Amino acid sequence: MKNLHNALQLKQLLLFKQFGYRYTDITPSELEEECVELPYHIDDLKKLALGCHLCELSKNRHQVVFGEGDLNADLLFVGEGPGATEDSTGRPFVGRAGEMLTKMIENVLHIPRSEVYITNIIKCRPPNNRVPTESEALTCRPFLQRQIAVIKPRIIVTLGATAYRYLTNDNSPISKVRGAVIQGDGYMIIPTYHPSYLLRNPSAKKETLDDLLKVKTLL
Repeated sequence: MKNLHNALQLKQLLLFKQFGYRYTDITPSELEEECVELPYHIDDLKKLALGCHLCELSKNRHQVVFGEGDLNADLLFVGEGPGATEDSTGRPFVGRAGEMLTKMIENVLHIPRSEVYITNIIKCRPPNNRVPTESEALTCRPFLQRQIAVIKPRIIVTLGATAYRYLTNDNSPISKVRGAVIQGDGYMIIPTYHPSYLLRNPSAKKETLDDLLKVKTLL
């Protein structure tokens, strides 16, 4: 834990350096996640994310996948992380799982994909599409938190266990919490299965349909 703590402190100092600081009066022991003030303008936030090298994922990525959609959206979808297609295009959910997500949005919710916002917990692809490590997810989470603060969605749909865990700090299995309506800070969170899980387990589509119909009712 001490090594992880020290590594996270170093990452905070590197982030200060990206902001242009040449020195700081803050001692390492006082550094906390909340002390780093990210920009509120979405273009400035995206520029910072595109230049981020705070975790090992930056070494092998082709593109940072920041997110896309309506900045005034009532509905925000949060996935786990980019896949190979997303890494090559710089856009979230454009592979097979993305095609399914688009169908879920347009055929069930009857909303154009362009009128929602879509992003991920982490913005760079993990090797072989593995699950992000805790360090990677926590390092990248401030970008997501600022995206939420800028967009101010009414509902956030978390896609899969990883997105749910790092947005709520709850380790409950997705099968136990899917479809629940959880009150966040000014928004509701509704967890459901990740589209890639549905591709492997088509029998779960019925439960996901129920979850999305609940979203539609709340909207």
